[in-house]
Amino acid sequence: MDFSLVVPVFNEEKNLEELIRRCLEVCRPLDRPFELILVDDGSGDASRDIIEAGCAAHPELAGVFLNRNYGQHAAVMAGFAQARGATIITLDADLQNPPEEIPRLLAKADQGHDVVGSVRRKRQDSLFRKLASRCVNTLIKMNTKTEMRDYGCMLRAYSRPVAEAVLRCREATRFIPILANSFAGNPVEIEVEHAPRNAGESKYSLFSLIRLYLDLLTCMSTFPLRLAGVMGLVLSLVGFAAGLFVLGGRLLYGANWAADGIFTLFSLAFILLGGLYLGIGIVGEYLARLYNTERNRPLYLIKKITGQGINAQNNGG
Repeated sequence: MDFSLVVPVFNEEKNLEELIRRCLEVCRPLDRPFELILVDDGSGDASRDIIEAGCAAHPELAGVFLNRNYGQHAAVMAGFAQARGATIITLDADLQNPPEEIPRLLAKADQGHDVVGSVRRKRQDSLFRKLASRCVNTLIKMNTKTEMRDYGCMLRAYSRPVAEAVLRCREATRFIPILANSFAGNPVEIEVEHAPRNAGESKYSLFSLIRLYLDLLTCMSTFPLRLAGVMGLVLSLVGFAAGLFVLGGRLLYGANWAADGIFTLFSLAFILLGGLYLGIGIVGEYLARLYNTERNRPLYLIKKITGQGINAQNNGG
């Protein structure tokens, strides 16, 4: 198998038929053996029926059905475990990543790049998502020392050795682009088009985006722990300086100054307690991740696999 396309799917019934059509129209003329693996991540709409119908109609298609929703990256990992291609390409099912960009990723992979990332040109997302992505990409670049500009774009190509290395990782929280780049010897990025979502709704609410960015930050580095230490030092210095200020005011103006200093002491106590709880919360996040990693539970459970030619076991990974 020359290359595999892995597409996580969650409630995308309005986009799936066009996605399948466009992927086949792009890949068949390349005259290279390929497979299109659609991983249904516990959809509650007609996505499963459309995938099964596509698998029955097209020999290049395979369907992997998870028993419930596990999240985008778990679904991609399930696709990696079934993929047989020498190069594995991932893309979203919402068609914001145009399948027509696939040949350009393959061309870069053929040049020897083991990870080919993509940068969305004229990104068609909300201002909040653009700003949040920019902040996260900057933090990732600072901590990984890898010059990649857009970790949030799912349209990426991975060599089989890199994909297999990602599958062997046992972290409870796995952000695939970061893990893949940690194993890549010759990564590269290309600019790609980015289309607005024409049908369906985004699966990321404000809360889920915040949770995702927190997971990204804590799964890739110990920066939040160092930040908590710095904040604790700063708050301690602020508290010490404020104590000297209160002491000076009392000596100069007497005990009645600033209501005997009661409110100032309250504010200092709240500042110090806030810093303390912030540090405890960050440490707790890391301990929770260590706990989940130590349990070593499967990321997903496969309910059924369909498709001609795919040879896999129906179990979790």
